[in-house]
Amino acid sequence: MESIINKINHLKRKKNALVIAHNYQLPEIQKVADIIGDSLALSREIANVGENIIIFCGVKFMAESAKILSPDKKILLPVKNALCPMADMIKAEKLKEYKRNNPDSKIVCYVNSSMEVKAESDICVTSSNAVKIVNSLDAKKILFVPDKNLGNYVKNQTNKEVITYNGYCPTHERVNKSHVKRMKNKHPLALLLVHPECDYDVLKEADFIGSTSQIINYANKSKNKKFIIGTEKGVLYKLKKDNPNKEFILLDNNLICEDMKKITLKDVLNALENEEYEIKVDNSISKKALKSLTNMLNKSL
Repeated sequence: MESIINKINHLKRKKNALVIAHNYQLPEIQKVADIIGDSLALSREIANVGENIIIFCGVKFMAESAKILSPDKKILLPVKNALCPMADMIKAEKLKEYKRNNPDSKIVCYVNSSMEVKAESDICVTSSNAVKIVNSLDAKKILFVPDKNLGNYVKNQTNKEVITYNGYCPTHERVNKSHVKRMKNKHPLALLLVHPECDYDVLKEADFIGSTSQIINYANKSKNKKFIIGTEKGVLYKLKKDNPNKEFILLDNNLICEDMKKITLKDVLNALENEEYEIKVDNSISKKALKSLTNMLNKSL
């Protein structure tokens, strides 16, 4: 493993390249990454760095967003079939049909979606800013795509009519109220921190609800010493690294995204050596998707 890491570090310097990793990536990937974060934070970071080649250790929709926001950089996804099942649950054609039938409605698109879906949406949101952005829109009727759980979380914090699409994250959908009850009984002093992609019955039991970055920040600042974590297993790496004197317990051992675990150190090395699997975006789609992303960024300032 050390020899692969040494080769990766050598090629990063030689090629003026940067390795970035999502919080859900394998620990060894996070160790070699120059920047670690959630999907949108990573895409925004890319626009501010000097490196021209970006090895994006995440899934396809994240790398697409990075390319849309930084079109002049070469964005490489180390594994071609690292996808997001939730992002694939909705197609742009469905949104076109909805817009024709509901001209007075706004389409709010979770950033965990394809560039084609972003292009047909009025604005993107993340799990950290979805409530704020929906409440800021001038429309009374909102179609929220593709995640029903995040959509329902927003719906319960707004006076707007929010229609949720029936998409979901298969990883977060695996946990339910019975998992919460079992773990709280086992660890009564632990705080429950969960991602809003979980079912609303799980969210109601949480001590804190937030994105991966928000969960990490909350745990870092909290005086509590024990936490139950209701999001993908990969986030434990940074939580434990930042807080060696605190205990973190996964809400359920099935909180693992198979696609996020596809990228290995050998894949990162191959991406650096051969510059394979470059993300390409259609200009017409990219321009429209950029608008929905930019609308979000402007409202997040």
